[in-house]
Amino acid sequence: MHLNSEQKVEIFEKYGKGKTDTGSPEAQIALFSVRIAHLTQHLKDNHKDHTTERALKMLVGKRRRLLDYLKRKDINRYRAIIAQKELGIRK
Repeated sequence: MHLNSEQKVEIFEKYGKGKTDTGSPEAQIALFSVRIAHLTQHLKDNHKDHTTERALKMLVGKRRRLLDYLKRKDINRYRAIIAQKELGIRK
């Protein structure tokens, strides 16, 4: 799945500090979550696609590391991103 720039800007506006905020952990976590949801759906249809499975595991690891970083640095921002139900993150 390729997200076009309009979709990315929407994600950055909603979860980041603005539409050009691509580096904040919240924006990156949201972007990874969208990609993870897409890859999960792809793997339900194509269960033998091992390359995609590996990519999914790597994305989940990146998101987990960002969440751990955010938890260490600012617990309130971490709780706010976890509270976003549409991202599908649980802890």
